[in-house]
Amino acid sequence: MLSRSTLAAPLLSLGLLSGSAAYAQQGSVLSDSLTLDGTIRSVLDANPAITTLEEEVNAATSRVTQTRGGFLPQVTGTATYTRIDPVVKLQLSPDSPPFQFAPNNNYDTHITIQYGLLDFGKKDATYKLAESRRVTAVDQINVTRRDLAYSAVQVYYNILFVRESIKVQDEQIASLRQHQREMEKRVEGGVSTRFDVTTTQVRITQAQNTRIDLENQLRNQQVQLARYLHKPEYNEVPVRGTFTYQPQPLDVQAALARALENRPEVKLARDAEATASANLRLIEKSNLPLLGVGAQLGGKNGYQPNLDKFRPNSTLVAQLSVPIYDGGKNKNQRVEAQANIRGSQARILDTQEQVRADVHQAANNLQSSAARYDNAVTQINQATDALTRAKARYRYDVGTNLDVLDAETQLAQARLSRLQAIYNYTLGQYQLKRATGEQIW
Repeated sequence: MLSRSTLAAPLLSLGLLSGSAAYAQQGSVLSDSLTLDGTIRSVLDANPAITTLEEEVNAATSRVTQTRGGFLPQVTGTATYTRIDPVVKLQLSPDSPPFQFAPNNNYDTHITIQYGLLDFGKKDATYKLAESRRVTAVDQINVTRRDLAYSAVQVYYNILFVRESIKVQDEQIASLRQHQREMEKRVEGGVSTRFDVTTTQVRITQAQNTRIDLENQLRNQQVQLARYLHKPEYNEVPVRGTFTYQPQPLDVQAALARALENRPEVKLARDAEATASANLRLIEKSNLPLLGVGAQLGGKNGYQPNLDKFRPNSTLVAQLSVPIYDGGKNKNQRVEAQANIRGSQARILDTQEQVRADVHQAANNLQSSAARYDNAVTQINQATDALTRAKARYRYDVGTNLDVLDAETQLAQARLSRLQAIYNYTLGQYQLKRATGEQIW
């Protein structure tokens, strides 16, 4: 019989499986059954959170492109019409026509070209800050894809685990029913009582109840998988694969080195430091002088002596802007930016410590699961031998029916313990991959 504690352990991981609201990915086609790789790819393709983050990257890339515009001249075309009434007129003599200083109808068209000739690196600092934020957006996608892939692995192996547990339960039920038939024959022969048959039937019912629970958990796993696949309506998509114990060599020091180099959380922490440093450089540059040049080419009327004649004109300008006093704003911005840098550096150290702890915990879990597997194999051999001896003793009336039933239960529990060890070890391998930043999709 499968105990509640045995059932609870693998399914606790389902609490870690979180996602966004249901979303139907148009054009998504799933096969009749999914392998592990197929499950991961389908989950990643169907999840709208990835699309959201990709659009954020596109927006960040656009901002980078916008900052590049600061390195180029700015050209503006303008056309203006102005009506002025009245205008100043001068009557030089009673017989002469009045002399008009400005026309009533004024036309002005021109093209203005402006260019920041020297900004002491301000445009470059703006570009680098935008690029740093774009890199952060890209790394955030990697974190989300990693988490979704790991969740897909969990639900995939949860389904395999429960299916294998059902098989173990079926074997126990079949063995108990065979034992029941033997009891009934003994009752007919007058060598046993009906009590032994009833006791066996109670154990069969208990085993069937456990199987019902397992079937319900399997259905719930399928619902969870359908949610991750964002199917518009629930439709069971069976997974296929093997549930075997495949031990791998473990080098903790090499795993630690890979984790500190590849973990996306470390990259994000370093991105935050780079962004804070880029922001400080921009603040430092923003209080420096700016030398700009400009030109205006076009035409207008209003020139003497023929005010209505449209004539070409041009203007050249050079401007130097020097910040003198800003009320201490730039100084305080620098203090804030430096505090952000120190905070991001502290987060890097904290993240690195967390990464080391994750690797050590994953390694410990693998070692513990491997030891539990070896112990479960020994337990199965012992329980098999105990069941054989209990049946033989009962057959020769030197043992009790309860001994046989207990041996059946212990063998089933030993087999489930082996499955639990395989499950824990398999997920432990992916936990280590996650801890070291290795891609699993």
